[in-house]
Amino acid sequence: MTAALVLDDVVLGRPHAPLPHPVHLTVPAGELLTVVGPSGCGKSTLLRTLAGLLPPLAGTVTAPAEHRALVFQEDALLPWRTARANVELPLAIQGVPRPVRRATAEEWLGRVGLGEHTRRLPHQLSGGQRQRVQLARALAPEPRAVLMDEPFGALDVQTRAGMQDLLVEVLHGTGATVVFVTHDVDEALFLGDRVAVLGTGTVLDNPRPRDRDADLSGLRRDLLTALSA
Repeated sequence: MTAALVLDDVVLGRPHAPLPHPVHLTVPAGELLTVVGPSGCGKSTLLRTLAGLLPPLAGTVTAPAEHRALVFQEDALLPWRTARANVELPLAIQGVPRPVRRATAEEWLGRVGLGEHTRRLPHQLSGGQRQRVQLARALAPEPRAVLMDEPFGALDVQTRAGMQDLLVEVLHGTGATVVFVTHDVDEALFLGDRVAVLGTGTVLDNPRPRDRDADLSGLRRDLLTALSA
């Protein structure tokens, strides 16, 4: 199943600290929307509102009540659980039988390139590998919406590029609707079917197919102009 995400005249923030610009935004089912904007503009608040963790101060949010996954910059893996056991966790919470969740976890760890590391603990994995485990954990329950808060921001350039490629690969065919927050303009352009500049109302189309060799200079210029407005 897929689901659209809709914010209709939504005021983000907390009661004594509302953000100044209401948000009008629709993310069609199956789209990967990247969100950029200066620090403090409400990008993380947007994700938490879509996740149902923070109610809007005004307006209407339409999002699936269940089957949402959050992916953060910090991997948030349980240090006493192996990679496989971490991926199994949301499936166990859903009541999936042990043999099925074990097979599903192993399948997803294989898809993210960690098939030989299923029994390792988080401290035995590199930063990039831990993020792969987090990605597998998020996608294993087949969420309808995936909300990602700068998940690759702490990685080195090479590892980050690899994770971007992996994300595109593993999302293919899932039908998940994705909102991906980033400070990196080039990351936003590589990943996003559209790019939203929070606080300005600007949303730029970024049609596929595209790759790292594509000439996105014009779109990049438009995005930087919107960010500086």
